[in-house]
Amino acid sequence: MADFLINIELHQNSTYQQQIREKLVQLITQDTFGDKPLPSGRKMAELLGVSRNTVVLVYESLVDEGYLVARERCGFFVDPDLSMEQLPKTVQLNPKKISRQPNWCERLQKKPSKLSTLNKDENWIKYTYPFIYGHIDVNEFPLYQWRECSRIAESKGKLHEWVEGFIDMDDPQLVSQIRQQILSKRGISAKTDEVLITLGTQNSLFLLTSLLADKSVTFGVENPGYANLRHVISLCDSPVKALKIDHQGVQVGEQLKACDYVCVTPSHQYPTTVTMTIERRKALLEQACKDDFIVIEDDYESEVNFIEKPLPALKSFDQDGRVIYTGSLSKSLSPGIRIGYLVADSSLITELRKLRALHYRHPPSNNQRITALFLSQGYYDSHIRRMRQSYEKKWLLMQQGIERHLGDCEIHSTAGSFCFWIGLPAGINSHLLVDIAAEQGILVESGDSLFMQENAPENYIRLGFSAISGDKILPGLAILGELINTLKNK
Repeated sequence: MADFLINIELHQNSTYQQQIREKLVQLITQDTFGDKPLPSGRKMAELLGVSRNTVVLVYESLVDEGYLVARERCGFFVDPDLSMEQLPKTVQLNPKKISRQPNWCERLQKKPSKLSTLNKDENWIKYTYPFIYGHIDVNEFPLYQWRECSRIAESKGKLHEWVEGFIDMDDPQLVSQIRQQILSKRGISAKTDEVLITLGTQNSLFLLTSLLADKSVTFGVENPGYANLRHVISLCDSPVKALKIDHQGVQVGEQLKACDYVCVTPSHQYPTTVTMTIERRKALLEQACKDDFIVIEDDYESEVNFIEKPLPALKSFDQDGRVIYTGSLSKSLSPGIRIGYLVADSSLITELRKLRALHYRHPPSNNQRITALFLSQGYYDSHIRRMRQSYEKKWLLMQQGIERHLGDCEIHSTAGSFCFWIGLPAGINSHLLVDIAAEQGILVESGDSLFMQENAPENYIRLGFSAISGDKILPGLAILGELINTLKNK
């Protein structure tokens, strides 16, 4: 039987039975007991310092009113048929006592919950057709290879190398593997002290803005673009400037002159998938030197780019230390592993490392070491080759299905990207489509939260394909096309 610590300050303003009953109803409302038995009458009496009869009478009254059920020789349990929605959410144990609970709404200086963002459905895996971006098909995860690396890392002879942690440093083996096997393939040459391991790109951006942003610093961000980036910037009170993009990527020139930092996604613009041309990359770096701003490059899905010769990272063209580079293994391996990396000047990395130590010291040592082994054993390269083949097939199916069934839509796609950016026909609201598609087992994402302006367009959706199995793509797009046609003809 589970042990529960139940604390009640019994007072004289009402009977002990009433006070115990109120507390138990409160705990039942909070689903404290789950499917476990409540403490026995004797145990509860000892906890509360009352007679056993007092507790038994309370239990029996709760059975009579449908809160509890008694099971012979097992004890009292919360009634499994009890509807939590119908229960009171709060219980006042002492009605005469003045509440001294703090008013958190007034105390909060910032409210991240008010920031608009993509509402990811936590039950996305239950959809028949999950056209969601940023997740993977769990059947494609290299479980056996990852398990083998885990076995090696956790063996008796290797355990001492990481189990004590690295204080505020990173696993040297992982840093070495990232430099040799990942950064080099993006054309980036970085020294050990120029690399920081993070909990993914989102964490990298949070650390950077925490260190660099304030009211006097302006960040330029792509519009549409990554909503969480502008949110972490705004939480640091920095002005955020919306940057226009075109078919070559972010537009250089006048709009960048007032920026101290320019945040870009050159490989595949988020979310339109546009690839920044080499000419535009060079022009951006030239202006960065001329107008004295720093470029933050988010290379978020380059590892699994399945075109034959993807363009090198913007960082690889940087001769003046003007580019801060962020990447992760979320798209190529798994978002759940939470391994990212940040490349910048060693003096900046030193301060970021100290800032990170104040937050969480360093990413989990076991995940760092297992990832290092996964890279060094050649499993990562093999996995990337398999995923490139898989994603290329899926991308071709998506392109075929979208052209066939979504022909009236505005289609944005780039070979090698993980999603399609779709403009719906005039008059169709993306949120309405999302809702009716969900009823058919189709998960799509509305794109309005990716725009900065208040009156954001509400006719864009994003269709990802990394999480959906290939045989579901064409049937799912066929149904989605029928729904769009139905809405268009209303």
